Formats: sequence, structure tokens, C-alpha cells
Amino acid sequence: MIQPVHSLLRRFRRDEDGSAMLMEFAIFVPLLFGAFLMAVEMGVYSMRQMYLDRGLDVAVRYIRLNTHQTFTHNDIKEMICNNTGWLENCDDTLRLEMTSVDPRQFASFDQEVDCVDTSLPVKPVRGFTLGKSNEMMMLRACIRFKPVYPTSGLGHAFEKDGTGRAKMVSIAAFVQEP
Repeated sequence: MIQPVHSLLRRFRRDEDGSAMLMEFAIFVPLLFGAFLMAVEMGVYSMRQMYLDRGLDVAVRYIRLNTHQTFTHNDIKEMICNNTGWLENCDDTLRLEMTSVDPRQFASFDQEVDCVDTSLPVKPVRGFTLGKSNEMMMLRACIRFKPVYPTSGLGHAFEKDGTGRAKMVSIAAFVQEP
């Protein structure tokens, strides 16, 4: 039984039919597999971004229509996290910045986004002021997430913190209703 199998394997090793296809296969399959991994990563990233944008929009709508209430950073964060749906560890990795903006002398946020870095000590919340009636406000949300494939393609290209989490940012502007 062993002898026929051994001779069959020896004949297979010597046979050179199909060697041209083997080279094409060895070159193109890793490229196609890498493109597949990047497509999956981009799809999941887009879905997370959509959930963050939706949660931020729902929270902004509620804040805009309820100017008589006082909201804290944690209240708004809880509203956003309750409306996002599928962002893991939203309560721990979401950081908000809110500031009033003069539409005649517009000055945007700091270019450096204030995000949570769980590998570093906790920092206080930066730039969070509540607005008054008829005042234009900007709210920026930054959340950290773990890429699906952190070592390949798009997951490797993300800027990551000390724990390997990438950041995602969403901004909303609104005017407080009177």
C-alpha cells in the first residue's frame, strides 16, 4: 500500500504541467485576499461611522430642542451611546468637545482631536461649554475602536493609540432654540 502512494507522489513531484498557472496563482491570490480584507475593514468602518453620526445627530436634536435643561458631558455621552447601536465600549471610549461659535468670526476646534487613550492616565474633559438660546454650537465626538484586521491593509494604516485602538471623529453644528 505504501509503495503505490510513494510512487504516485514521486511522479506528482516531477510533473511540470501547470507550472505557469502556479506562478500566477502565487502572485494574484495574496493580492485578491488583501483586497478582500481591506473591503471588509472599510465596510465595518463605514458602518461604525454611520452609527456614530446617527447617535450624535439624535443627541444634538434633543439638546437643540431642550435649551431649558442643563446637560453634562456624561448626559450627552449617554444619549449618544444609547442611540449608536453597535459601537463596542462606547461609554469607555467616547470623548466629546462642545464649544460656542461666533458665525461672523468662525474659529474651528483644535486640529488635535481630544480622544480617550486607555493606555494613558485619565485626562479631564477639554472644551465643553453649554450654549444659550440662539447661540451656534459645535459638538465633536471622538471614539476609539479596534480594527477588524489590525495587521493588514486598512487596519494597519489607521493611526492607533497605545492599546491598538484607532479613532473615529464626527462633528455636528447646531443653534440652540429659544
